[in-house]
Amino acid sequence: MEILSQLWSLLGLLTVLQNILPTQLLSFLHSFYESLQDFFSPHAYFEIPEFNGYCGVDVNDLYRHVNLYLNSVYPSSSCRRLSLSRSKSSNRIAFTVAPNHTVHDSFDGHHLSWTHHVETIQDSLEEKRSFTLQLPKRHRLTLLSPYLQHVTTKAEEFERVSRERRLFTNNGHGSYESGWSSVPFRHPSTFETLALEPELKDQLMDDLKAFSEGKEFYQKIGRAWKRGYLLHGPPGSGKSSLIAAMANFLCYDVYDLELSKVSDNSELRALLIQTTNRSIIVIEDIDCSIDLTGDRLAKTRGESSIHNHKKGPPSRHDHRGCSDSGGGDEGRVTLSGLLNFTDGLWSCCGEEKVIVFTTNHRDNVDPALVRCGRMDVHVSLGTCGMHAFKALVKNYLGVDSNASFDVAESCIRSGGALAPAQIAEILLRNRKDADVAVKAVISAMQAKILGVEGAGDHHGGGEYDDLAKSLESFDRRLMGSPDNWEGSPEKLVGKKRKDGYSCSWERKVNLLVRLKSLTKSDSGRRGV
Repeated sequence: MEILSQLWSLLGLLTVLQNILPTQLLSFLHSFYESLQDFFSPHAYFEIPEFNGYCGVDVNDLYRHVNLYLNSVYPSSSCRRLSLSRSKSSNRIAFTVAPNHTVHDSFDGHHLSWTHHVETIQDSLEEKRSFTLQLPKRHRLTLLSPYLQHVTTKAEEFERVSRERRLFTNNGHGSYESGWSSVPFRHPSTFETLALEPELKDQLMDDLKAFSEGKEFYQKIGRAWKRGYLLHGPPGSGKSSLIAAMANFLCYDVYDLELSKVSDNSELRALLIQTTNRSIIVIEDIDCSIDLTGDRLAKTRGESSIHNHKKGPPSRHDHRGCSDSGGGDEGRVTLSGLLNFTDGLWSCCGEEKVIVFTTNHRDNVDPALVRCGRMDVHVSLGTCGMHAFKALVKNYLGVDSNASFDVAESCIRSGGALAPAQIAEILLRNRKDADVAVKAVISAMQAKILGVEGAGDHHGGGEYDDLAKSLESFDRRLMGSPDNWEGSPEKLVGKKRKDGYSCSWERKVNLLVRLKSLTKSDSGRRGV
């Protein structure tokens, strides 16, 4: 009781002194006490406020990195109290250290701690937040800089992986504050689900990984940290799916640039400036979105021909994709503007950007757009090989093998390979029965070899049996007299030889006989 009474007396004395002593003296005594405490304490303390300065406007980026870092190390094991949150557009739960609680950490064999301070500003609803870093005083000079660099690196990596990615498209107002509109990017395509040959898939993943980790390398060689990819192939070959897989692999945002909505080169530059770091800028169908080759062709014409062209009616070629562009370079996107966009000085705005062009016909793209330095990697996409076919079967049907794979492989080698989109659609419609689905794909492949119109559009397994019957009918025709063949090579010898088809006819006959034997052998293995 005596001790408690003495404590109460001491507190009363301190209260009286606080009311009597001047404010300047109290401030001096408080500073002196903190100095003594710091002198005898074995730790050093560093405060990281939420905002820089006293205005509360400029956000302290280091404070944000510390918050992300503590999320990445999962502080529940070293902190007794956490605040949990989750946004509407994400399924991830975010951790935040509760006010005035401490999280312990270790780095390079030393023990450190973070304390989250939250103070309510007097006569205001606002709060003052900060993190205080505690580390050994003896090693503060050698620990502080590398540890903060470690925190920043981990935070950026965690933010890249965990943040919600966006899909942007230009809205036709690129010269204003924001020329892009966005929605959440949730495309499920990955390199594991892509129908690509293993060698090409590994090459692409290695190249993308080397690019994303090459910041110091690009700085050392004095080159902008960007990379260009040209994806070319027929429709349905998987160009858009590959772009989505690249975005998911790198955890980048996607900017889908519609050139027909861009009014001129100035707006194109404005759109480039508004893109963020760690993003993929996509221009699909670069050969037909606007008329770019016309710029180069126009420069080769004489002055008189250009004058006559302006007076006469415009040609269909000049109106492709830019009917309201006029004859000059003003008021439209030119080839020069697009070249500067991909490889000029303006392309250095921002870091870690990937530019992707797609086209169905590579030869129609101006050579200046696809040279090395602009499009560094050219990816040719076409029909499915056997590895890609097996990958699609596994994705859609959930099986690793099938008795009809040998027949499918023979069809692919014989020129019956289909585009990934065609195979995917057949498998999707017949996914309830794996055998029927694989037979339907083989039927489409054999129909392509036969030259049947609409090959690849079969919906079920019935066409497989129909094709087998047609092969049997063809076999009976082979056993008969050539004069009885409908469209036999002898009857069409003059026409076929003029067109150069006689050799292909003979090859097709041999191929159909071989396919017939493979079809029968497959039916025999199934007990049909």
